[in-house]
Amino acid sequence: MTNKYILAGIGTLALGGLLAPQLASAYRGDPNVQGPDYSVERHEAITAAFESGDYEAWRTQMETRGILGKINVENFPQFAEAHRLMFAGDREGADAIRAELGLGQHNGSSHGRGGRYGKNR
Repeated sequence: MTNKYILAGIGTLALGGLLAPQLASAYRGDPNVQGPDYSVERHEAITAAFESGDYEAWRTQMETRGILGKINVENFPQFAEAHRLMFAGDREGADAIRAELGLGQHNGSSHGRGGRYGKNR
């Protein structure tokens, strides 16, 4: 009887190990996939900030996320352009801008959700 529980536990852990990376990496820069912090209100506020070029409004929505260490008031217009290009279907153009801004894409260079050093210091 105990062996059944041990085997069931091992099976559950193995299945979780296979599924967890897929769930955790769902976003990865695809604008059609909603990230874990998605809300309609936040999405609308960020979209409005990109459209109007309002860095402060965007920054407020980003709270203390690691991206604030890379995107600032000077390079926000480029970042907003990358956002526009991605939603227009020009992934190559968007990725080129992201690379220019030092934003890692699809290769693990972002070192996790909060950037290399976690949340903005």
